[in-house]
Amino acid sequence: MSPDELVYLGILAASIPVGFLFRYLSPPVKQGAALLLGLIIAIATCGLHTLHSLFTVLGTWLIIKINWRSAPALSLGWTFLYLLFFRLVTWFGLPQPTPFANAIQLLLTLKMVSLANEIQSYHLEKKKEVSAFTKSPVVGGLSHEPSLYGIISYSYCYVGIMTGPFFRYQMYADWLQQSNPLSLPGKEPCLQRLKMVPVYGALFIAVNSVFPLSYVRTDEFLEHNYFYRVFYMVAIFFVFRMRFYSAWCGAEAGCISAGLGCYPQGALSKPGGGPTVKYSPDPNTAVEYDFKTIQNIDCYNTDFCVKVRHGMRYWNMTVQWWLHHYIYPNTPFRAYALRAGWTMLISAYWHGLHAGYYLSFLTIPLCIAAESAMEASVRARLGPMGQNIFDWIHWFLKMRAYDYMCMGFVLLKASDTINYWSSIYFIIHIIAVVCIGVGQMMKGGKKRERRERGEGEKEDVVREKAE
Repeated sequence: MSPDELVYLGILAASIPVGFLFRYLSPPVKQGAALLLGLIIAIATCGLHTLHSLFTVLGTWLIIKINWRSAPALSLGWTFLYLLFFRLVTWFGLPQPTPFANAIQLLLTLKMVSLANEIQSYHLEKKKEVSAFTKSPVVGGLSHEPSLYGIISYSYCYVGIMTGPFFRYQMYADWLQQSNPLSLPGKEPCLQRLKMVPVYGALFIAVNSVFPLSYVRTDEFLEHNYFYRVFYMVAIFFVFRMRFYSAWCGAEAGCISAGLGCYPQGALSKPGGGPTVKYSPDPNTAVEYDFKTIQNIDCYNTDFCVKVRHGMRYWNMTVQWWLHHYIYPNTPFRAYALRAGWTMLISAYWHGLHAGYYLSFLTIPLCIAAESAMEASVRARLGPMGQNIFDWIHWFLKMRAYDYMCMGFVLLKASDTINYWSSIYFIIHIIAVVCIGVGQMMKGGKKRERRERGEGEKEDVVREKAE
């Protein structure tokens, strides 16, 4: 493990026992202590680069104060433009930010855009309440506009400050105002989330030592046979998954120990978004709680869901919620594949400026279009047994597609990514294009059959009348 990874591991490990201590604090003390601890982590790991995140917060606060109506669009523009400056600071003679500063900046960007949307919704609902003389039915909306101190406290809350998960301001406010945090579940769900982390960590270290990413960039790698080169991407994606499974399960445990994101099961909470229905518990029954709100990874479904589009739902789930609510609805396209492509382009930009991100993320819409074409033209014509076989083949190709795209994500450079993809003859791109072509041809054939059947039926009617 690299020194940076060890620092991340140390912060994650320390946040879990610390979280249990926060359950004993009153709301004002909890808010101040969480802010202080977050600032200590930020300054200790980022130094002066902490100013980047502070400028982002103050700029968003100013936008909200000046024009809350347009704050969502303006904050998105502001935070994303600042991300560009942040990544190009060396062009202006400034020092390169640390990886820790980058992690904080990424999560802060999500928080600030979400905050602007929450505050806009708050003001719009208040106006409706005044005009209709009724209380807003919106679930999970703000009860008041946060102060500058509240925004800074939310921005630098130590929980998930570097590793996520993303959570909205209202979820943060709910956490501060919990009436009896010590009565909420903690130890059992925390251990449940951590139980597989040693396995994921061990597999990450073991497989990474046998299949190092750096070997892909060597001439010796290209001398291996084709099947070895294809298998290597399977191993790399496995290492990639084990790394993030470990980190995100640990990050979720840090939230659970503090009680952040704990809501009654009846609230039907969504990862990143929080409760979706107003929940009134029955006083005669015990309330059951869950931590769905801060769930960032579904390891089983990531590996075993069938479709490419579904695979995205179970990976980095709180960020997927953010993309789905703040980016996807505002795309300038109607077709699902194009809307997904636009969303993936924004996601790639959020991750960084490396060409590998764009090559990988923009392959996803092609794969989605391919699976949609095959489902409509092939799977729909099959019986139960045929559909079962189709789904197993679909799952296998889905995993190979993510193996393939992962290589761009980790190799980063366009040259390295294209060199690897060309060494396996762009196999996933070719399969996707062939699937789309087959789907279109079979779709055309199906239309022809329907037309011929209709014409045949008309001839039968004419013949019957003549007789």
